[in-house]
Amino acid sequence: MEEEDQHKVADLVKHLLLRLLSRNHPSDSRLQNPNSSEFQDSLRYAIRILSSRLTPSIAPDSAAIAESIKRRLATLGRSAEALTFADLYTKFASKTGPGSVNNKWAVIYLLKIISEERKNMHSQLDTSVLLPNLAYADSNSAKDSRILHSRAAQEKRWDNGVLLVTKDPDNRRDVAFREFVKLTKEENEVAEEVLVRDVLYACQGVDGKYVKFNNKVDGFVLPALFKVPKATRTMVHKLCELGWLFRKVSGYILQSMDRFPAEDIGTVGQAFCAALQDELTDYYKLLAVLIAQSLNPIPLTSEAASTGNYLSLRRLAVWLAEPMVKMRLMADLVHRCKVLRGGAMAGAIHLHAQHGDPLVHEFMRRLLQRVCSPLYEMVRRWVLEGELEDLFAEFFIVDQQVKAESLWREGYRLHPAMLPSFISPSLAQRILRTGKSINFLCVCCDDRGWADAATKAATATGPTTTSDGFGYGETDALESLVDEAAKRIDKYLLDVMYKRFKFKEHCLAIKRYLLLGQGDFVQYLMDIVGPELSEPANTISSFKLAGLLETAIRSSNAQYDDPDILDRLRVKMMPHESGDKGWDVFSLEYDARVPLDTVFTESVMSRYLRIFNFLWKLRRVEHALIGAWKTMKPNCITSHSFTKLQEAVKLQLVSAFRRCQVLWVEMNHFISNLQYYIMFEVLEVSWSKFSNEMEIAKDLDDLLVAHEKYLHSIVEKSLLGERSQSLYKSLFVVFDIILRFRGHADRLYEGTHELQARIMESSRDQNKSRKPLNDKPSEHGSWIADGRKALTQRAGEFLQNVGQDLDAIAKEYSSLQDEFISQLPIQQHVDLKFLFFRLDFNEFYKRLCPSI
Repeated sequence: MEEEDQHKVADLVKHLLLRLLSRNHPSDSRLQNPNSSEFQDSLRYAIRILSSRLTPSIAPDSAAIAESIKRRLATLGRSAEALTFADLYTKFASKTGPGSVNNKWAVIYLLKIISEERKNMHSQLDTSVLLPNLAYADSNSAKDSRILHSRAAQEKRWDNGVLLVTKDPDNRRDVAFREFVKLTKEENEVAEEVLVRDVLYACQGVDGKYVKFNNKVDGFVLPALFKVPKATRTMVHKLCELGWLFRKVSGYILQSMDRFPAEDIGTVGQAFCAALQDELTDYYKLLAVLIAQSLNPIPLTSEAASTGNYLSLRRLAVWLAEPMVKMRLMADLVHRCKVLRGGAMAGAIHLHAQHGDPLVHEFMRRLLQRVCSPLYEMVRRWVLEGELEDLFAEFFIVDQQVKAESLWREGYRLHPAMLPSFISPSLAQRILRTGKSINFLCVCCDDRGWADAATKAATATGPTTTSDGFGYGETDALESLVDEAAKRIDKYLLDVMYKRFKFKEHCLAIKRYLLLGQGDFVQYLMDIVGPELSEPANTISSFKLAGLLETAIRSSNAQYDDPDILDRLRVKMMPHESGDKGWDVFSLEYDARVPLDTVFTESVMSRYLRIFNFLWKLRRVEHALIGAWKTMKPNCITSHSFTKLQEAVKLQLVSAFRRCQVLWVEMNHFISNLQYYIMFEVLEVSWSKFSNEMEIAKDLDDLLVAHEKYLHSIVEKSLLGERSQSLYKSLFVVFDIILRFRGHADRLYEGTHELQARIMESSRDQNKSRKPLNDKPSEHGSWIADGRKALTQRAGEFLQNVGQDLDAIAKEYSSLQDEFISQLPIQQHVDLKFLFFRLDFNEFYKRLCPSI
């Protein structure tokens, strides 16, 4: 039966060769004749190729070969042939059982090779087509052909055209193996199998039989006393690098676990160690497989090695290529994160994730998912619950123990060193403000309604708020959650401030009382406290002033305000020295309680107090001028009272009155325009802008910024800023001059009233002294005549002194006013320049002082 099969195979090969030669060389009749010597040579060569032990370098996969043939046909535009081939291959591959071809892959591969090389065949079958490493002996190389035939004759014989290969009678293969083993032992004192096992031990951080860890060089080394080829030694050294890296990583994990739960590790550090340990677990599994393979002998060193599942140093290098990349990366991370924790550690690891290698990128993504999990959980709890559970100080938000009024500004802040690079500063600010709003509502407002807003925010963002679906790489989900929570909680916080705590109403009350916007209240208050405040400051009772304040409130429209607002308004006596008047130390204060004191802090109220003192001084000057006008009313003095005075005294009196009235008009013009500027162009305009900004504020920070701008605008426009100090001092000197003028005006008119009373008394006495007796002179009448002269003399002296004082005040006032007005055009603030236009609208002062 076997002989019949051999004949059948020979016939098939002969038939195949005939078809190939007839198709490629149709004009050569010798190649188409089965009995010709040329055909017989080609047949012997074909049988020699088929009888060889060479195998192709590709894997035996018939499906892959068939797929390659179909793609090639489709690429060449032969789609119909590709479909025909696919159908034939399906039928060919489905045949099993007796009579079917066992090695289907070899048949398909042979057909593929023949098809691809068909165009390269010329005069006869080229030997390089089917067996490139053997040369075909053509007709021009008879000598080489004879040598080949003579050598083949020693080992092979032909039977009916079939090449029969016999065993090597001299056991040349065994001899070659033994010589190779002997040569290898001479060059290698240590067998490769032993080195492979030692390298695997080193990869676990353990010393092997020959490869041991050297502390001096900080690495695994193969001692030089063992005879090993340089290439092998180099290969061992490169592979042992993995063991050195493993020691660093495993040592870091062990050290971190020993320090747990110390503050320098934290939850992020624990997650990092757990992620590294998981990667090492996969690494251990690989090493277990490699150790099992290392037990198989390596081919070429033993004839008994019949399996291909062995492990050499070169194969080990291929197996450990990917673990080497991961271990290098983990060792680098361990080195960089040794002194880091929390957000700083997550940020340092994130920098390594920006890598183009898909292997590294996927590895870092998986690692960061574990590392950032505690950090993202802190963010979630902070923005939805306001809880800051940071036991190991690893979050980028830190809290401080402060008073309730300082909670918003100082209670929480960002820690830039702990802010990971994958969270932007703007997003971090929103995260900070959201949790801070929740804590502000809980601590300062004693409100729990924010929980509904947080629940709605979590619902609106979907399942990303859970710890399973919310982590590294989901920046969009994080921003969506933070934005939704911030929008809802900030809106709720502003509603609480506006509706429950009446923030706008309190701001308006401060404007009306501390900034003296309630005119009737301010005027009545100055009227009733004026006599008290004219006394020395150390003699004034605060309780009496508080009663006067209550009287002013009940006597003006202020009585209709909210009782809670009026209850916060109080009298405050500032620290004073000896010689200070009550006007200098009197002030009002507004009690801003929690949570309003978050806006109206001590520093803010001190600026309000400074503005109040300025406005109070301005109102005092205005009140003084009004009082002077009441004294100077034309109906206060009748001209007939001075008919009996000398003409010179009359002229002095009229000149003093005129000088006093002109000076009053000039001062009143200045004060009136200055007060209009302050009350309307400063206070009202600033309040209008502040009201608009309150309406569009989105959070408490916006409200604080708007109030700060409002207060800053008032301070700068009211000459209280740092750049207006010289102007402010000049203005207060002008105020003092006006108050001094009020004293001189009062003295003038009081003296005039006294003179008027003396003259009237003198006239009455003169009328009484006239009697019908003419026999002797009247002694009393002489005395009256002498008294009138003295009174006229004293009136002249008084009027001369008052006139001199008024001239001095007028001169000093004019100089100070010119100095003040001359500084206005050079001020940087635009509104101060408009104050100059209002004071000098007709360029009167500019004509008097051309330097303006």
